[in-house]
Amino acid sequence: MNILDKIVAHKKIEVVQAQQQASIQQLENKILFQRHTVSLTHNLLKENSTGIISEFKRKSPSKGIINNKSEAADVVKEYENAGVSGSSVLTDEQFFGGTIQDFISVRECVSIPLLRKDFMIDEYQFIEAKSIGADVVLLIASILTPAQVIVFTDLAKSLQLEVLLELHDETELNHVYHKVDMVGINNRNLKTFEVDIEQSIRMADKLGNGFVKVAESGISTIETFKHFKQNGFQGFLIGENFMKTANPGRACLDFISQL
Repeated sequence: MNILDKIVAHKKIEVVQAQQQASIQQLENKILFQRHTVSLTHNLLKENSTGIISEFKRKSPSKGIINNKSEAADVVKEYENAGVSGSSVLTDEQFFGGTIQDFISVRECVSIPLLRKDFMIDEYQFIEAKSIGADVVLLIASILTPAQVIVFTDLAKSLQLEVLLELHDETELNHVYHKVDMVGINNRNLKTFEVDIEQSIRMADKLGNGFVKVAESGISTIETFKHFKQNGFQGFLIGENFMKTANPGRACLDFISQL
């Protein structure tokens, strides 16, 4: 069983536990469920956008502890002040050290679009995402069937949530559904966690120009960033490069200042 299989197996248990804690009706009654969402797609495409989707992440299966000292709300507020287009916040606790409360604390202090970064395998999680103030949800092709992508995308859209569909290789192109808002190419193989920064470039041409394209993982230099941008990418998900520093917000600001 690879790490991705372990994550999904544990996620199924988590969803059952979450449903025991709060029903769908209880989630729909939360104040943030009524909130009007903000478009990440719009922010990525608007003139003078940095295109950066920053990320708050404490740890990962491949790197272990990345940063367990910084607070989510403080970091993402600094990301916002630095000029990012949006931010991703991990809500997986077992493998990435994130929590639902992290997300809520961030939502309370920023106005930029927020992506709930998690392993979405059940309809309950989408209602939950809306109830904590998410604007965007992540669908990972490697853990879903094409049929599930369609069902989950339609559900997300009914909740006014945008969808970032994550692909890794050509075998997942059949997961692309015309209603998704963004297609991300993860340079990190989620089964082995090896990084190949050319992965996004190889996939870009195969996608055509019908989607906002997001390069994910392995972006640590300005040169790599510009390489992706020159190859048609409008979004750039950057987490570890900022989070591994003592001051992620400052690292983000310094990176943006060099663009």
